[in-house]
Amino acid sequence: MRSEELINDLIERIKGTMNDAETLKQLSDQELNNRPREGAWSALEAIQHLNRYGDFYTGEIRKRLKNSKYGKSDTFKTGLLGNYFAKSVAPKEKLNKMKTFKNMNPAGSKLDRSVLDDFIHHQKQMLDLLNESRQTDLTKIKTAITISKIIKLRLGDTFRVVIYHNQRHLVQALRAASLIN
Repeated sequence: MRSEELINDLIERIKGTMNDAETLKQLSDQELNNRPREGAWSALEAIQHLNRYGDFYTGEIRKRLKNSKYGKSDTFKTGLLGNYFAKSVAPKEKLNKMKTFKNMNPAGSKLDRSVLDDFIHHQKQMLDLLNESRQTDLTKIKTAITISKIIKLRLGDTFRVVIYHNQRHLVQALRAASLIN
């Protein structure tokens, strides 16, 4: 896959999630905190879940880009594990249920609309990181992941996982707020 095509695709996906977050900002606090059913997350809980991941990944990606000695590469080759993770969290018509890690579960947190501003800030940082990554090798740079210090993913796969995961939970947030079915 061409690196430039991947980066451009991911940038468009981020723009979509930012638009969705702006749409959510128009809702009342009650609508944002409404849980559609017992055990389900509210829109703000879904976004806070993403913020917890964003806190880790924006710093991790920034550090790996800063310390990289790899020059620009025109192609990106996905890794087996990275591709698996990206496909498993990608938004699709019928979402498969996934259990979240306790430290990433915002259920029961007292949240306000600043959660949306934090999310948009993370998305702006991710746009900057994607643009910075145009000058490096998305295959050779490896990043740590939240679930294991041992497992490393290729930078292009890390971007895919994070951004697809964001899209997935934005759909969940929009559903929780009754903006989509």
